[in-house]
Amino acid sequence: MGATDTAFAGSIPAIYERYMGPLLFEPYAEDMAARLKDISEGRVLETAAGTGIVTRALAKALPPQVEIVATDLNQAMLDLAAERLQAANVTWRQADAQRLPFEDTSFDAVACQFGVMFFPDKLAGYREALRVLKPGGRFLFSVWDTLDRNEVSRIVSDTVGSLFPDDPPRFYERVPFAYSDPDRIRGEVQQAGFENVEIEVVEKVIRASTSRDPAIGLCQGTPLRAEIEARASERLEEITDRVADALTARFGSSLVENRMSALSVTAWR
Repeated sequence: MGATDTAFAGSIPAIYERYMGPLLFEPYAEDMAARLKDISEGRVLETAAGTGIVTRALAKALPPQVEIVATDLNQAMLDLAAERLQAANVTWRQADAQRLPFEDTSFDAVACQFGVMFFPDKLAGYREALRVLKPGGRFLFSVWDTLDRNEVSRIVSDTVGSLFPDDPPRFYERVPFAYSDPDRIRGEVQQAGFENVEIEVVEKVIRASTSRDPAIGLCQGTPLRAEIEARASERLEEITDRVADALTARFGSSLVENRMSALSVTAWR
């Protein structure tokens, strides 16, 4: 995994929040918060919090006496998150999920939405989650299912790849959608020390009002942007337009139906 695969800086955080949040992440944030709503006290740690989409859902679902500590590797993402949510029970902190700066057995739950795919050392991230959890605590995370089961993202990846036939950008295949094997996930989580692991397929449907919105979000609001600009920085807008055209060809000129599939993983300490 290259350095650009985990780089969310510059204009990416704002584009990510505006376009990617409603299109991809908010439905799954609500799902994750609902799975933790039985927590009535204590502390919840969120890793790879990004712009705070899950954090906001947790703050809404959990009582105010539950402390939420939201972390991310990218300070630019956290800065935007902190602008969007200011709550007495929420703390923002830059941290690497593979080397958490917290004491052993200090959290009742650890949550991570669509973040573990970016961990260069997933076992280290899982072991850190186990270390900071209290006995009986749970580690809840989500990953994308296969790219073929997430059509809008697949169309974006295929279209961008076709525009660079000699050196196609493969960010989506390489990172976000490359960790979708339930047997592998279960095995690695158990190898890290969790014994009880449950995995559930969760499907969601979101409709975008125009093809332009998902094209902007997926081309310019993720590290795919760095891959495009490394090949032809002057073509970013043109390529975004070509992706929008491909989505229109598939879905028509009105609503884009984004059918998504992800895996929800719960591991108990």
